[in-house]
Amino acid sequence: MARLDGKVAVITGAASGFGAGMAKRFAEEGAKVIVADLNAKGAARIADEIGEAALPVTADVSMKADVEAMVEAAMQAHGRLDIMVNNAGFTHRNGDLLEVDEETFDLITAVNMKAIYHSTLAVVPIMEKQGGGSIITTASTAGLRPRPGLTWYNASKGWAITATKSMAVELAPKNIRVNCLCPVAGETGMLGQFMGEDTPEKRAQFRASIPLGRLSTPLDIANAALWLASGEAEFITGVALEVDGGRCI
Repeated sequence: MARLDGKVAVITGAASGFGAGMAKRFAEEGAKVIVADLNAKGAARIADEIGEAALPVTADVSMKADVEAMVEAAMQAHGRLDIMVNNAGFTHRNGDLLEVDEETFDLITAVNMKAIYHSTLAVVPIMEKQGGGSIITTASTAGLRPRPGLTWYNASKGWAITATKSMAVELAPKNIRVNCLCPVAGETGMLGQFMGEDTPEKRAQFRASIPLGRLSTPLDIANAALWLASGEAEFITGVALEVDGGRCI
């Protein structure tokens, strides 16, 4: 029996990178997946690759109405929602904290922080009626071991980790588990932003800071998310799971 048989998962930022990896992996393990992303074409492409188990939904997670519509799409299609993955994220380019403009700062907080608030309001009542559920957020090693150059992004991921832990305690009586993933930077569209520039030299420098000697992959993150979402982790809540090749040590 697959680990997510009979489960319905909503995954944001699922048109590429870590989110696409999660959507594919969850579907392989029996889940029905809502592939949610602001990039409608990308979401449709990933859903097509997955097949009948996937439904693409266009959603701007910074907008409450979009998040509510995304959750309603899951309920209309499947009548339940078991797993909510807050994966969509945004960052500023690595550089001086004084040079990040207010518009970029506001977008970081809207996507990395406020979106978690929106999704929580939308899914918790549903999960409570069903007798439980799992909420997973993609945080970052940046929230645990911040380094210069990404200060405002780091701060947003620290917020996500704290929110995860507080939510886990408050929602435990409802049998809703809340955890987050802390990946090291990987092969995604935001890698160049994290490093400041995407060059062989920068990649080599970054890999040298990871004890296991490589960047993360979407499959690394998807496997960790799969475990947290599965019954194998039924006693795990409030955890910020480092998926980082040892970088945070």
